[in-house]
Amino acid sequence: MIALLAPGQGSQSPGMLGPWLELDGARERIAAWSEAAGLDLLRLGTTADAEEIKDTTVTQPLVVALSLLAFEELGRRVELPAASPVVGHSVGELTAAAIAGVLSTDDAVAFAAVRGRAMAEACTAEATGMSAVLGGEPDEVLAALARHGLEAANRNGAGQIVAAGPRDALAALAEDRPDRARVVPLPVAGAFHTRFMAPAERALAEHAAALTPKDPSRPFLSNADGEVVSDGAEVLRRLVAQVTKPVRWDSCMAGLHGLSITAIVELPPAGTLSSLVKRELKGTITVPLREPADLDQLAGLFSDHSGSPA
Repeated sequence: MIALLAPGQGSQSPGMLGPWLELDGARERIAAWSEAAGLDLLRLGTTADAEEIKDTTVTQPLVVALSLLAFEELGRRVELPAASPVVGHSVGELTAAAIAGVLSTDDAVAFAAVRGRAMAEACTAEATGMSAVLGGEPDEVLAALARHGLEAANRNGAGQIVAAGPRDALAALAEDRPDRARVVPLPVAGAFHTRFMAPAERALAEHAAALTPKDPSRPFLSNADGEVVSDGAEVLRRLVAQVTKPVRWDSCMAGLHGLSITAIVELPPAGTLSSLVKRELKGTITVPLREPADLDQLAGLFSDHSGSPA
């Protein structure tokens, strides 16, 4: 069985949209999503520099739009089994919700734009940030975070935990790092997926009240716990709450293992999630889609791995 993975913020790179604009209808789709987001996604995905596209208000809808563009092309080239699960990392959950039919693609991109703006605004209230803690024993890492009043915003598995909270506490963690661990500051505006994003959660709840979600048409794994969520209203509730809750990507990978997946396809901008799967789910085939030419290898993959596990 093949799973579809949707990346989140931090996976972007300048010009990443450019190669995908050669696909039929791509420019029209990006134009429609630009209107939904209130941003010029075409310019941002082609000529904007790294500094501009790391802005939370820009990155989130841009990443979701690119992932959905590639997914639509994937659906034109291969038959996607209804049993193929989908899971996204952080804002990638909006991509996953659209792939599962919970939200329309327009609604997913618009939601990402509201989310990005609301989270960026929440970051201005207090000086907070995030740092990746690489290596170390997980329990010791979590104890060190608690000692400094920090939260584990992302538990990515494969020896990666992301600490979030006040910048002075992150600096103290770097001086008092756990044994056999490195602490790497991340270039983000604030402490995402923590209590500091409460204003963003309120804004998203107001936005979500006008949406009418549908039940997922394929297995949708939640960042909250890695479990399959089959009720559309519950998916939407979790999408709203996710901005103040940790991303349990470790649980998502455990959930994929429990579904007996044999391969994953990571939508663009791809690479990060494929690397985590390679390290955690050894033997799983990984196909990161970085450019349209990467789609050519998928016909054989889906024919070889589309059946249910024995």
